[in-house]
Amino acid sequence: MKSLNAWGAPLLSIVILLAFLGIWHAATLPETGRQVVTDEYAALVGNAAATGQKSALPGPADVGRTLWGHLNDPFYDKGPNDKGIGIQLGYSIARVALGYFLAALVAIPIGFLIGMSPLVYRALDPFIQVLKPISPLAWMPLALFTLKDSSVSAIFVIFICSMWPMLINTAFGVAAVRKEWLNVARTLEVGPFRRAFRVILPAAAPTIMTGMRISIGIAWLVIVAAEMLVGGTGIGYFVWNEWNNLSIANIIAGILAIGLVGMMLDLTLAKATKLVTFPE
Repeated sequence: MKSLNAWGAPLLSIVILLAFLGIWHAATLPETGRQVVTDEYAALVGNAAATGQKSALPGPADVGRTLWGHLNDPFYDKGPNDKGIGIQLGYSIARVALGYFLAALVAIPIGFLIGMSPLVYRALDPFIQVLKPISPLAWMPLALFTLKDSSVSAIFVIFICSMWPMLINTAFGVAAVRKEWLNVARTLEVGPFRRAFRVILPAAAPTIMTGMRISIGIAWLVIVAAEMLVGGTGIGYFVWNEWNNLSIANIIAGILAIGLVGMMLDLTLAKATKLVTFPE
């Protein structure tokens, strides 16, 4: 039973993957057995399937060959519009990292203040409620106008979208610290700064890390859309540029790269959250 529980999920995942690849492969095979029509009619209606031609959507083997080509040389640089997928991912990850950590430097201290002070909460809550629902990409035109740099503007957008989950979760975690612990700290005449770092922070750390995990997922999602808008470099620009080149295999390769990097970022934050929640 234990071995079934250990291997059941991976085996089921492999079965689902194989079924998906099989359906994908079958959907991209040339269609046969249809009523024969003339080449002139097929050309007139633009029906590639009617003449038995292969689907325009690349199959798993085509995408696999494209991925292998990218993995063989991920860091080539042949000009502004022709860079390897490794370079493009590097630009995107760097922008996300910078915007994300700047957001953490701002959001976590403000979240502490909101969680510890009902007065600060009431003062800042109207601003948070107005700014939080705004789409991060809505800030892009203003950022481009004021900052005059597409890369800095993308970092600013990441900063904006990463801030709210961290701020709100930090405030919630701080406000939810057990009153008994705070009363003991006051009884022992522990100062406010020491109380914040020795009592409140350890207790609120799991909730803060959850907010950081949510933020990294949103940041990675938003950077792809932002780079499609501003162009230049980045995995979002790579996907959009391959669409302009009508290279569907490269688009799918880029989408897979986006998903894999997003998964690794989430797993990294999930591991950090687990370490904070259950310290060894």
